[in-house]
Amino acid sequence: MKNLFKLAIGLGLLFVLIVSCLYLPATINTKFSLTLPLHAQDKLREALFYQKRENKVVQCQLCPRRCIIPNGKRGFCGVRENRDGILYTLVYAKPVAIHIDPIEKKPLFHFLPGSTAFSIATAGCNLRCKFCQNWEISQKRPEEVEYIYLEPADLINKVKESGSLTIAYTYSEPTIFYEYMLETAKLAKQKGIKSIMHSCGYINEEPLRELAKYLDAANIDLKGFTDDYYAQMSEATLEPVLRSLKILKEEGVHLEITNLVLSGYNDDPETMRKMCLWIKENLGPDTPLHFSRAFPMYKLNTINPTPVETLERARQIALDCGLKYVYIGNVGGNPAENTYCPKCKKIVIRRVGYMILENNLENGKCKFCGEKIEGVWR
Repeated sequence: MKNLFKLAIGLGLLFVLIVSCLYLPATINTKFSLTLPLHAQDKLREALFYQKRENKVVQCQLCPRRCIIPNGKRGFCGVRENRDGILYTLVYAKPVAIHIDPIEKKPLFHFLPGSTAFSIATAGCNLRCKFCQNWEISQKRPEEVEYIYLEPADLINKVKESGSLTIAYTYSEPTIFYEYMLETAKLAKQKGIKSIMHSCGYINEEPLRELAKYLDAANIDLKGFTDDYYAQMSEATLEPVLRSLKILKEEGVHLEITNLVLSGYNDDPETMRKMCLWIKENLGPDTPLHFSRAFPMYKLNTINPTPVETLERARQIALDCGLKYVYIGNVGGNPAENTYCPKCKKIVIRRVGYMILENNLENGKCKFCGEKIEGVWR
């Protein structure tokens, strides 16, 4: 009987391990959409952060591209359109993905562990990452993806119904649905719901500081640490992302960082070391850093999965640089999924995939030695 029990537990953990490593495409969860119209009449919303110029031309000021958009055209992201000299967002209240995720999936390991995040996204992105895992929605124009019309107030009601403590703006790129995110985050704050964002960080200072007033946590993708890499892989530049990281830190938003490691592209040890030292010096040694394993995806669909040894080497570099909380993601069952006390080195949070198996925190401190563990724990 005991052997059967052990077998059942083992199979259960194996199932969790497998499921946690699978990529699930971002799609609408019909549990939260059955009473909502799929094709509600469009209610265009004027965009924030743009300037009017001559001859009905506008210049978008939301992200570092600062697109100059003639009448009748759209910006680089494909979701902000100039109509007769007024810039409109085409994705306001039009989510194409709605899911309830473990908060660890964002990934956020130091923010309300074991809770769920009501997660949304719209179509579009202001980057062109060749390795994007959600390219089916991020690299599409709004009219190419099915959506549900869901105003911020209705969205907040859905979050409350779900029992989730947080709402996550994620999957594609929250910057491009800025107006929707901002209004929702304002309402969420009023209702006691926390707002979290998983973003590329490619956004200008003024809109980011305004948004940060209503954000509780963010995970920013630091895709590499050279301009060449950003240009080659994402059609972007590095400096605006570094600026965003510093702004979020200054504004008191709980911050974690993800670095997707692509073998042969951004895994140079010296560049890794420079990145980790920059994080330590500018954001602090307590900043959680997630090294994530890459798999064949989108335009890089012939690459090999990142070797686990490469991820472990990156983690060791980060630890040697003085970062205290360094994780390995997309490798189910790896010991680097756990949170370790930086003082006594014991496991304070044990994880398998997105599941919390053991929590040894007491009032935000290691129960073994009393060391404070950086994070938001309740």
